[in-house]
Amino acid sequence: MKAVLIAEPGGPEVLLLGEAPEPVPTAGEVLLEVAATAVNRADLMQRAGKYPPPPGASPILGLECSGWIAALGSGVTGWQVGDEVCALLSGGGYAERVCVPATQLMRVPAGLDLVTAAALPEVACTVWSMVLDKPPAAALAPGESFLVHGGSSGIGTMAIQLAAAQGCRVFATAGSAEKLAACRELGAELAVNYREDDFTEVLARHTGGTGVDVVLDTIGAKYLPANLAVLATGGRISVIGLLGGTRGTLDLAALMAKRATVYGATLRARPAEQKAAIVAGTEAHVWPLIEAGRVRPVVHQVLALAEAGEAHRIVAASGHVGKLVLATG
Repeated sequence: MKAVLIAEPGGPEVLLLGEAPEPVPTAGEVLLEVAATAVNRADLMQRAGKYPPPPGASPILGLECSGWIAALGSGVTGWQVGDEVCALLSGGGYAERVCVPATQLMRVPAGLDLVTAAALPEVACTVWSMVLDKPPAAALAPGESFLVHGGSSGIGTMAIQLAAAQGCRVFATAGSAEKLAACRELGAELAVNYREDDFTEVLARHTGGTGVDVVLDTIGAKYLPANLAVLATGGRISVIGLLGGTRGTLDLAALMAKRATVYGATLRARPAEQKAAIVAGTEAHVWPLIEAGRVRPVVHQVLALAEAGEAHRIVAASGHVGKLVLATG
């Protein structure tokens, strides 16, 4: 089968379309004929040799996909060959076919085309599991206030919409006029240009000094003190990215005074039973909002699988809004 292979760790130029062994589903798995996959920053890290796949996962890039079920492994029930699905993967999406545990399948939301559906699993499951789900996730409640950093990213565009659909006050940071406008169009009442303004000062003024209840942070160490400063009493910080480093300083006295919580997790390395619960929760709570037209995946561009290197260049340059999708057809 055709798949995007990594010649050696390096830049986007090391991604080459080649031949890979055909995957065979084991017990509890299904074989998918891939219609499309989507690009995540984790893919760029893995390509560069900085984010190896977890044990047992495919070495091929790709943490999500959409497609048709081509074969069922033993013990799989509730699905049939030919069903259109999207899936959360531990790897293998940049290929014509991939095996995935049946518990990580989701039906394609009604009204959504198959290629666009490839942009859903990672962002929807991440936001559900880190922002909306019960503790230790942030359990964002209707009427609370919410700040997402990188509001124009794939994660950010989904987080803004889901928080707004919860009836929350939504704030975002982004780095250009175009991205700020996109955040506001998706439901952010305030979007702050982090290149020009101190978001802690802007949000302090905007909230009358009360701060925000939940922060979804893709930056990590660099933003830790500022995130705590902007947090309301009883607030929660969910860390899902480390673009700003892995080691920071935390004022424990301030954390205790605010009775605040800092929670961090990755999605890819979670145990299978946790992924199954996240997938089930995402489909139960997020899919109805998509089918009602209140939430939508934001796709910046669809490229061919052979153009994976170009898609990585676009993501690395951070000029996009939403997700980059790679179609096999």
